[in-house]
Amino acid sequence: MRVISGSARGTKLNSIDSLDTRPTLDRVKESLFNIIQNQIDEESIVLDLFAGSGAIGIEFLSRGAKKVFFCEKSHIASDMIRKNLIKTNFINKSEILEKDFKKCLLELSNRKLKFNSIFIDPPYKENIAIKAVELIISLDLLQKDGLIIVETDEEERELEELKNMQVEVKDLRKYGRVHLIFLNRKE
Repeated sequence: MRVISGSARGTKLNSIDSLDTRPTLDRVKESLFNIIQNQIDEESIVLDLFAGSGAIGIEFLSRGAKKVFFCEKSHIASDMIRKNLIKTNFINKSEILEKDFKKCLLELSNRKLKFNSIFIDPPYKENIAIKAVELIISLDLLQKDGLIIVETDEEERELEELKNMQVEVKDLRKYGRVHLIFLNRKE
């Protein structure tokens, strides 16, 4: 696993040897960032929810994001994120919140933060991506033109549940069994 583009391009990242984490494939990551590259600038505040090793958030930082918040409840994964941030020299542009996603989102809301991009990649079988989207919208954590990206292997289930929410599907992409759902808040 490596940083694909930007200031840390080519840096090899440490990953976690565990069945609980599943790194986003480089080809999926590359396609994702090709789609959203024009939305990333020096003012971008990003949330990497269920961050794993931190590879997605680090890619945002490498491409010029101002700050990334990494939410990961596993201590082992949080430690790996910290090591990867030190390795890429992004530790000063990031914050790691080692807690459950609900507690993390509540804390960010209490701090009055709003995000330009939120990447959600929970363990596939736990069916919590939609709960996370629902909480993000209800806590008003997304900037007006912000983007939520959900990585899932259950696109149909997720899309059905999203129909009743204050979000609209901007784009859908499929890479093997991996699906990316791009969402904007309904105005």
